[in-house]
Amino acid sequence: MQKKLLAVAVAGALASPLAMAQSAVTISGVFKVGIDNYRVSNSTRAGNKSETRVTDNSSRMIFGITEDLGGGLSGIAQLDARPQLDDAGGNFAESGNTWVGIRSTSLGTITLGRHDLHYGKQPDDTAALAGALMAASVSLMDFTENGQAIAGATRTSNVIRYDSPNWSGFAFTAAYSTNATGDEADLSSTQRKGNAWNFNPSYTTSNWQVGWSHWRRKADAPSAAGTFTLNATTGVVAAGTPSAGSADQESNSFYGFMRFGAIKVGLGINQSEVENPLTGAKTQDRRAWTVPVSWTAGPHHLAGHYTRAGDDDITGNESGANMFAIAYSYLLSKRTSVGLTYARINNDTNAAYNFFTNTGGLGSTSSTMTNGEDGRLLALTVRHSF
Repeated sequence: MQKKLLAVAVAGALASPLAMAQSAVTISGVFKVGIDNYRVSNSTRAGNKSETRVTDNSSRMIFGITEDLGGGLSGIAQLDARPQLDDAGGNFAESGNTWVGIRSTSLGTITLGRHDLHYGKQPDDTAALAGALMAASVSLMDFTENGQAIAGATRTSNVIRYDSPNWSGFAFTAAYSTNATGDEADLSSTQRKGNAWNFNPSYTTSNWQVGWSHWRRKADAPSAAGTFTLNATTGVVAAGTPSAGSADQESNSFYGFMRFGAIKVGLGINQSEVENPLTGAKTQDRRAWTVPVSWTAGPHHLAGHYTRAGDDDITGNESGANMFAIAYSYLLSKRTSVGLTYARINNDTNAAYNFFTNTGGLGSTSSTMTNGEDGRLLALTVRHSF
């Protein structure tokens, strides 16, 4: 009798409007880990010049939430958690594209939170399946020769983002950040207020795409970071290179691709400037381009790119680099693949480009390149999506 009453109580609870879930929740993501060997050459450093590592390649668990509000409106949210499977590092719960917003089938989507903006727009498939993330053309396309990341080369914080509907292939993103580099620090401060914005229109069909992304960031309280010191008497700003958080940035990225059957050929061009936020003087001004190519046939996927960063107009001669990468992956199933990646960066005498996420991200803490060093990466990677 008690079992029958319990069953009735449970059924009643499930039927209650208070207990029924009103939102649809989906769980997806990818676990991607590899074993790689990283080596530097053309180096004068003492000690070891190579290391073998187990490296997470930006594994993620994505919780997507949607509620139908009627009239073509939906309430939407996403939690993009990024566990580092090799050593449990990082900010697991908050490091990904995480946001909440409203979607309209006719008017577009507005979201508030953290978003990838501007960087990585080039159509490079090298790291798409089992290829190593470090081999991506982002390594040169979205950095300066001294390692400054354009648009952070990661998620932008404090974002208000609008995504238009897709009008027969044409769409655009417009985003504004109240402070792209961290928490706000405006109240009771005599320093400048910062912000960032991104505008990114594109046109995409089944066989080709063209797009343009513009990024502009004004640092929040730039002198508070200690990178620049303004002498009130002489009006002279102390010499120094802007840090990633205190510099102003402006960047344009032009990109596109064409498909020829199983072959996809792309092109990306990036022009980026870094400015002293106290004087407005440019401290970096460089152009980079990449040609990514990929081929898919059944379970086989082959992708690679050649990328060149030119000499910086401010830094001067011998401040460029070139990069070559190729990755082959084999699909064991629709969700599981294994891959092999080879990548190389050749720095000019006054450049220190490095593999994407190799230092201070998913790689090892001692793997910073110095001016003129070259890097080689060889990786075997396993990927499982769900």
